[in-house]
Amino acid sequence: MLRDKSDVTLTPSGARGRGRAHEGLTEAGVLAPSVAEPVLSVGEGLPQGDKRALLPVYSQFPVRPVRGRGSWLIDENGDEWLDAYGGHAVAATGHSHPDVVRAVSEQAAALLFYSTAVPHPLREALADRLVELCPAPLARVFLCNSGAEANENALHLARRHTGRQTIVSVSGGWHGRTAATLACTDGQKYEAAARRSGIPLSRRVPFDDVAALEAAVDETVAALIVEPVQGLAGARDCAPEFLGAARRICHDRGAALIFDEVQCGVGRCGAFSAAEAYGVTPDVLTFAKGLAAGLPIGTVLATEEITSTLAPGDLGSTFGGGPVPCAAALANIAVIERDGLIGNAVAVGRYLTQGALKLGVKRVSGRGLLLGFHLDREASEVQRALFTHRILTGTATDPRVLRLLPPLSFSQLEADILFAGLKDVLQ
Repeated sequence: MLRDKSDVTLTPSGARGRGRAHEGLTEAGVLAPSVAEPVLSVGEGLPQGDKRALLPVYSQFPVRPVRGRGSWLIDENGDEWLDAYGGHAVAATGHSHPDVVRAVSEQAAALLFYSTAVPHPLREALADRLVELCPAPLARVFLCNSGAEANENALHLARRHTGRQTIVSVSGGWHGRTAATLACTDGQKYEAAARRSGIPLSRRVPFDDVAALEAAVDETVAALIVEPVQGLAGARDCAPEFLGAARRICHDRGAALIFDEVQCGVGRCGAFSAAEAYGVTPDVLTFAKGLAAGLPIGTVLATEEITSTLAPGDLGSTFGGGPVPCAAALANIAVIERDGLIGNAVAVGRYLTQGALKLGVKRVSGRGLLLGFHLDREASEVQRALFTHRILTGTATDPRVLRLLPPLSFSQLEADILFAGLKDVLQ
């Protein structure tokens, strides 16, 4: 095993700081409409009269990147942006790491794709590698295409194994946009979408509340699903005692324990899996975002007990475990291990925490390089101001939390650049 010994809220902003000065700025540092593409704000769709084909479902940063290296993006004007958001925690080894790019290129040239109708050595190699990296008895692997798909299949496995239907989830949890995962995701609009699909909602317990967990998990419950470190809620790290109690309660009552590590896994929080970092092993564990460095992938790891009755046709995915994403994931894991990026995530996460507190940040939550800076003002205001320094950060469902999910290779020098921008904004 590898171990260390809200979506965003966006408005237009200008650019100054590292890189070439941006032309066409107003005095306030905002891109003049005549020289800038429209930028979406929260709650807005595409601007009036816009005829582009894409559905207006995403709020977007005020940058159009065309290249990336490490923790830096280069926009179409040649300006450099420090990425402390990592594309939703996807760029684990940094943008376009040459080893990953080489592996993708070589595999694409050899065999771009064939479905799971045939075996493939890279699919088998990735499954074996994931089992090596995760705590026993997680020994069986199913590959798919995204975190939501991984969590959907995890819930399916739990219900199939137990013969029960009820799911317990934790307040603040985010698990995806498929029907079953929406029913476990905290938020009225997500619950409404699950109801429209006819999916029963999960039983939700307050964050870190062991007594509520004791009451909620009974003999009708198929599974408890929990993010060991919640992402969208603001990098909230569960107390070890809560996860330990979750393991005990699920075992005693015959329910499966599912760790959703779509955002907090793959080396981000102190070990390859948060399960290992906490010393608590679930029955089912999911990875996705950072696993293949930017190619679509998801994975479910489960115990032999949970998967023992599966037969051909019980699960399936046309694109899951395709040769190119598997090549990317194997190269990505090799870089994480060779370059000591888990240790770097811990060390730089500690450096970020200490530096933020010195700047007056009230509190820092999270682990490793999944961090929440708890501010004395709206995080969206700080995020917008950091755009003028060409620094990308995230926000959270907690409106006063600035969320950081940079590449695991993020350096202390890059942290200092972030601090310089943050100091200017906060003071």
